[in-house]
Amino acid sequence: MENTRIEQLEALETLIEFNSRLLRNLPTIISELSGNRQEDTDNYLKTIIDAINWELSVINSTLDVLNDGEVRLNKESFNEKVMALNSALSAQSDPETATALRDLVPCFEQLDKAAREVTK
Repeated sequence: MENTRIEQLEALETLIEFNSRLLRNLPTIISELSGNRQEDTDNYLKTIIDAINWELSVINSTLDVLNDGEVRLNKESFNEKVMALNSALSAQSDPETATALRDLVPCFEQLDKAAREVTK
């Protein structure tokens, strides 16, 4: 049991670095999807979505540690915003995808705060 917790904490430490990069890149992709599309926007978006999916898998495997003792990350709220992103991506709508990503930024900021709190 203790080994599992140690592995979860290590995963969260990795997530902190990864999440920082994601948070730095989200404004750029949001801008591109809001009318400033570049030649590589589709590839860039795919990379961002891959990063989000990786972070979601880490959240799912570490949520008990993240919320140990108190709710630091509201999974239902996070999932709601992820579902909005999935809908926007399915609709292939740049403005909807930009809005959905913008709505997810506070979730990833909260994740950063929660992960830092439990790993210190």
